[in-house]
Amino acid sequence: MAELPDLIKDLALILIVASVVTLLFKKLNQPLVLGYIVAGFVVSPHMPLTMSVIDKADIQTWADIGVMFLLFSLGLDFSFKKILKMGMAPVIAAVSIVFSMAMLGMIVGHAFDWERMDCIFLGGMLAMSSTTIIYKAFDDMGLRQQRFAGLVMSVLILEDILAIVMMVMLSAVASGNNPDGGQMIESLLKIGFFLVLWFVVGLYVVPTFLRVTRKLMTDETLVIVSLGLCCAMAWISTAVGFSSAFGAFVMGSILAETIEVEHIERLVLPVKNLFGAIFFVSVGMLVDPEVLVKYAGPIVALVVTIVLGQAIFGTFGFMLSGQPLKTAMRCGFSMAQVGEFAFIIASLGLSLHVISDFIYPVIVAVSVVTTFLTPYMIRAASPAYNTLERVLPRRWVRRLNHLGTAHQTTVKEQGLWHKLLRKMAVNTLIYTILCIAVTAVMLTFVLQFTRHLLPHWWANGVTGLLTLFFISPFMRALVMKNNHSDEFRELWTESRLNRLPLIFTVLVRVTIAAFILFYICNYLARFANALVITLAVVLIVLMALSRNLKHRSIRLERRFIQNLHSRDIAAQVTGQRRPLFEDKLIDRDIHVSDVDIPEDSKWAGQSLRQLRLSSRFGVHISSILRGHQRINIPGGDDIIFPGDRLQAIGNDDQLQAFGQTVKNNVMPMDPHIEDREMHLQKLQLSADSPLIGKSLGDSGIRDYYNCMLVGVEAGQHALTMISATRKFRPGDIIWVVGEKQSIKKLLADN
Repeated sequence: MAELPDLIKDLALILIVASVVTLLFKKLNQPLVLGYIVAGFVVSPHMPLTMSVIDKADIQTWADIGVMFLLFSLGLDFSFKKILKMGMAPVIAAVSIVFSMAMLGMIVGHAFDWERMDCIFLGGMLAMSSTTIIYKAFDDMGLRQQRFAGLVMSVLILEDILAIVMMVMLSAVASGNNPDGGQMIESLLKIGFFLVLWFVVGLYVVPTFLRVTRKLMTDETLVIVSLGLCCAMAWISTAVGFSSAFGAFVMGSILAETIEVEHIERLVLPVKNLFGAIFFVSVGMLVDPEVLVKYAGPIVALVVTIVLGQAIFGTFGFMLSGQPLKTAMRCGFSMAQVGEFAFIIASLGLSLHVISDFIYPVIVAVSVVTTFLTPYMIRAASPAYNTLERVLPRRWVRRLNHLGTAHQTTVKEQGLWHKLLRKMAVNTLIYTILCIAVTAVMLTFVLQFTRHLLPHWWANGVTGLLTLFFISPFMRALVMKNNHSDEFRELWTESRLNRLPLIFTVLVRVTIAAFILFYICNYLARFANALVITLAVVLIVLMALSRNLKHRSIRLERRFIQNLHSRDIAAQVTGQRRPLFEDKLIDRDIHVSDVDIPEDSKWAGQSLRQLRLSSRFGVHISSILRGHQRINIPGGDDIIFPGDRLQAIGNDDQLQAFGQTVKNNVMPMDPHIEDREMHLQKLQLSADSPLIGKSLGDSGIRDYYNCMLVGVEAGQHALTMISATRKFRPGDIIWVVGEKQSIKKLLADN
């Protein structure tokens, strides 16, 4: 008999220990992430009294897959349009907090005389807070419906995006081991180039593919297709010099713009949970007690740095974004912990062999301590504000608390120049990247192929014509788009002084197009510079005058816009979009919050009039979301069903009390669920049976014994239904269904 591979033994050990430890942590109401880390510590070689993993290399491979799927799931919950709709306030808060905490981390590392790369990676680890832990803390404390919790979650989403960018930059810096400014700028440009390219191309191809194959997609095929796209993008990302995790995140963000994203999230969740658990267990396996004792001083220093740093700089970052002092302090204090990305960044540093081995167990210990402190930090925000209110002059407190109101009264209408330049910048960036990408593919792969089929110059000519054919729609859009927009025309007619700058914007884009054409012609033909430039200008003019190219570029753009907005269109059709009036309620200390009705809620089946939500909690129900149905302005006779999502309007306290009551007002779990099994029993009625002479309705089989009559035996293999008027006779063989105790009672009486 073949011996079981070590990988299966290791997985069995990891999953069994992880299940026991996480059940214990669930009982203690602690984050499951900490349970996985503790389980990894238990099965690590550093614990001599327990069984340990045999082959750590295979487990590390599975852990790398876990990181990839974790970031893929993060991408599914990310939306570029969602970030754009947030405005600048969360961006300002996220950037300021990440920069401040990264600088603090590097300063602490230098204070302990650690290596330069150790300090850089340490700054990246301390810059990110934990989305999972904060979300769970808000949920456990009943704060998820409060407005400051929504602000924190929006900043955490941006921090996750910045963490992805930071991982790519750290990889680039580590490869050269020389973190100069030029290398960082080059890394940022490379990230931006491929990110825009993948997003534009992916958003054109992937939703179209899913739309065409939608009728063929089952749960099985959809999860295979989704994970296949994830792994394919991870491979492409690795091929161009990025990490596989970055590629997985990009594919997740592309799928996030499709209609199928919620379905994909549900299907991928078990896979993410499995591999994610293995990753966090592998994190715990690297915890060495000797290292923790040796570096106890740095661990304490880092914990203090995170707690005080987030309390101060986190509050300051939210105040910069326009929040009043009290709200900013509640937000900043909530973020005082190390997030899961710290482990991913530490794993990246170890895999690149650029950080010391002690960094990993140190950051894990810091994460454990700060996670336990998170609920206490959230509660400490209000007392800290009350203390500041007593210490600071009243004039300062008044101004700081009105800071948010002052910042919210910004001008909504942007100038024509600002609108036009923003549109031109976005279009120029997108179409330039598309032209460069197509050119690179044609000159790298197609040119080599045609040279095997045709003579050298013929191959160059055919490749050049094909390249111009493929890039011509993008080139025309690059030069001509926005030249006839309303902003351009209004600026042109408003003043003669505007015409020269407007012409300059056109010349800049013509120059970019000419440079691309110059490069193609010079690469293939080696003509003199003057001839190449003249040819480039002629081609640009021809493309600008071509109506066929105009229609092609318009069709491509319409398909892209359709794919980009397909999810929003579906949300409008199904009635799942957030109300447009939500942002107008912020200044009046009320907002809209979604509250889900649990499946086992005691409120199910009751009408709004019976629940009296307005008088009990002070909230108003503006809409009820039920599957693909949206009930706006529900009346008192509308009934609540399990799984409904109520959109409630109220202030923080009202919504918190309402949400907590909904969460707690559920049917308790049946402690005797095992006794609810149904049994089928045959019973022959004797002459002294109490059922003799009674009809089915008078017998009490259903009402008294809580059983159901299936039928009366009419032959060896046949049962017949009994009519309601037929009376039971001695010798009748009846078949009944019921619970074990109910049938036992029926048998005892008969």
